[in-house]
Amino acid sequence: MVAAVLASSVTLSPTWAQEDRDDAASEDGEEIIVQATRSGRSLNDEPIRVEVLDREEIEEKLMMTPGNIAMLVSETPGIRTQITSPSLGAASIRMQGMKGRYTQLLADGLPLYGGQAPAIGLLQIPPTDLGQVEVIKGAASALYGPSALGGVINLVSRRPSAEPEADVVLNATSRSGRDATGYAAAPIGGDWSASMTGGYDRQGRQDLNGDGWADMPAYRRWTVRPRLFWKGSSGARLFLTAGAMTERREGGTLPGRSAPDGQPFSQMLDSQRFDSGLAAEIPLMSGTLNIRASAMTQDDDHRSGDTIEDNRRRTVFGEASLSARSGRTSWLAGIAFQADIFRSADFPGFNYSYTVPALFAQIEHDMLDDLTLAGSARWDAHSEYGSQISPRLSLLYKPGRWTLRASLGRGFYAPTPFVEEIEEAGLSRLEPLDRLKAETANTASVDIGYKAGPLEADVTLFGSNIKDAVRLEADGPDRVKLANVAGLTRTRGAELLLRYRWEAFSITGSYVYVDATEQDPSGIGRRTVPLTPRHTGGLVGMWEKEGRGRVGLEAYYTGRQLLEDNPYRSRSSPYFELGAMGEFVIGKVSLFVNAENLLDIRQTKHDPLLLPRRAPDGAWTVDAWAPLEGRVVNGGVRIRFGGHE
Repeated sequence: MVAAVLASSVTLSPTWAQEDRDDAASEDGEEIIVQATRSGRSLNDEPIRVEVLDREEIEEKLMMTPGNIAMLVSETPGIRTQITSPSLGAASIRMQGMKGRYTQLLADGLPLYGGQAPAIGLLQIPPTDLGQVEVIKGAASALYGPSALGGVINLVSRRPSAEPEADVVLNATSRSGRDATGYAAAPIGGDWSASMTGGYDRQGRQDLNGDGWADMPAYRRWTVRPRLFWKGSSGARLFLTAGAMTERREGGTLPGRSAPDGQPFSQMLDSQRFDSGLAAEIPLMSGTLNIRASAMTQDDDHRSGDTIEDNRRRTVFGEASLSARSGRTSWLAGIAFQADIFRSADFPGFNYSYTVPALFAQIEHDMLDDLTLAGSARWDAHSEYGSQISPRLSLLYKPGRWTLRASLGRGFYAPTPFVEEIEEAGLSRLEPLDRLKAETANTASVDIGYKAGPLEADVTLFGSNIKDAVRLEADGPDRVKLANVAGLTRTRGAELLLRYRWEAFSITGSYVYVDATEQDPSGIGRRTVPLTPRHTGGLVGMWEKEGRGRVGLEAYYTGRQLLEDNPYRSRSSPYFELGAMGEFVIGKVSLFVNAENLLDIRQTKHDPLLLPRRAPDGAWTVDAWAPLEGRVVNGGVRIRFGGHE
C-alpha cells in the first residue's frame, strides 16, 4: 500500500517500459531493466532515486478507488493529496512539503493533462490501465522544464500481452458513488497491438452535517482512451494514444438552502478534455533517436454563485533526443518545445501564451563497479520569464547490501493565476498578474537504503529553498492578488520506510517529518507553511495469495497543521485514519470490499466548513485540513477475460 519499490530513473517517458522489464528481469525477479531510464540501466543502478508503484499495488488501489488515482499517489511517503476546493472536490499533489503546482503530472512521459494540470485533473484519471507509477521527488527541471520544480509523477500504461485480455470493474460506495471501468488489449496483426480503456463514474451530492452545504460534490464523468503499439524487428518502436474526458461537478448550497448571507450559492464545473500523443524509438548506427509529441485542450465552464468563467487551456509539446553508450559512459542530448496557452472569455486580463524552447543533456559515468556519477542540465528560453538554466548532479554508491544516493538540483516555475486557493472561487476577485518573478528552487536529498533477505529499510533526508515563491494575499475586503514572498521558503525533512516480508505476509511502516517555513505575511519573523503537517506516518499489514485473494489493514497518522484565515482555530487537530480491505478470488472473478476512515474522522465534527462571511477571494469555505467525507465503504466485482491462465 504505502510500499514502493525503491528504484531510479532520470526520464520516465516510453510506454514500452513494462515489456522491457518482463524481457530483462533476472531469474530471481530482482533486476529490472527499463527504457524509462533512457540509459538502459537496471532500476537499482540509476543514481537518482525513483519510487515505483508496480501493477500489484495499482490493482490493490483499484479495489479502493476505481474512479481516480488520488489514493494511489497519496499513500506514498512524502506525498500528500491536498483538497484545494471543498465545494468541488479538487485536489493537488504536494511533494515533500512543496505546493501542488510544482508537481508535473505525465502520462507515458507526455504532458497529456497540460503543462500545469488543473487540481481537478487528479480526480479524473482512472487507474484501470496503468502498468506502474513512477515518482521523482525534488527539482526535476533539468529534463522536464518549469513544470517539474517539485517533482514528477509519471503514469505508465499497461503493455498488451500476446493474448487478448480484458478487465471490467464495477464498484459502489456507501456515499452514493458508482464506478464502471473497463480495459481491453489485444494484438491486431503483424507487429501491432492495441488497448482501450473507458469508464463512467458518478457521485451523489452529500451534506453530512446538515448545514445546507455539500460536503461532497456530485459529479458525472465519462472517459475513454485508445492506444496503439508497434514494435519492429530492428528494435524500433512506436506508441500512439488519444483520450477524451467529459465531467460535470456540482457543489455549494443544496436546493432550497442558502449560504450564511441568506442567498443560495451554487458551485458547478463542466470540463471537457481531449488529448493525443506519440512516442517513438528509432535505433541508429551511433545510438538511439527518441521522439515524443503531444497536444491537449481542456475547456472548463466554472460557475461560482452569479459568476461564470469560460476558460480554455491548451498545451503543445514536442521533443527529440539522441542517446548512446560507450564503455562506462552513457549520454543523452536533445531539444524540446512546449507551449502553454490559457484563454478566458470572461476574464481576458489573465490570458497568457507561454512558449518555451529548450536544450537538455545528461551524462552518466561508472567511476567504479559500485560508484556512478550523473549530471544533467537544461536551458529553457521562456517567452515571459527569460532564460533559465536548471542543473542536477547525482551520485550512486552501492557497497554490499547498502545503497547510497545523493542529489543536488535547481529548477524554476513560471507563475500562472492558478495557485491552490483559486481552485475554489475562481478568478473573479483576483487582480491581474503584475511584475511577478519566476519562482526558483534549490533542492537536495540523501537517500540510504539497506536490504537483507525479507527486510528493507530506507531513510531519506531532503531540503529545498524556494526563492520568490508566489503567495495569494488580500488586497482589500473583496480583492486578492498574487505576490512574490520576500526571503526564502525553506523545507527540511526526512522520510523513513521499513518493510518486512514473510511468505504471504508483509508489513510496511513509514514516517515523514517536514519542517516548512516562510516569511510571515506581517513581514515580521517566519511561520510554518499552512496545511503542512510536521509529522505523518503509516502502518500497513497485508496477506496476499495469488489466485486466492488478499486481506489488508492500514493506519495513518496526520499531525497538526497551521491554518490560515480560519476563524474557528489557528491549528488543526491531529487525527488517525484506519482502513481495511479484502478480496476473494474465484477463477477470473474477484469480489472485493474496502472500508476507509473506520473511525469516521470528519472535519465538520470539529468546526463548521462554512465561513461566517465570504472571504476576500470569494470562497465560502475554510481550508480542508481533515477528511470531509467521513467513513466510506465500497465494494464490487472485478471480472477478467482472456489472458494467461
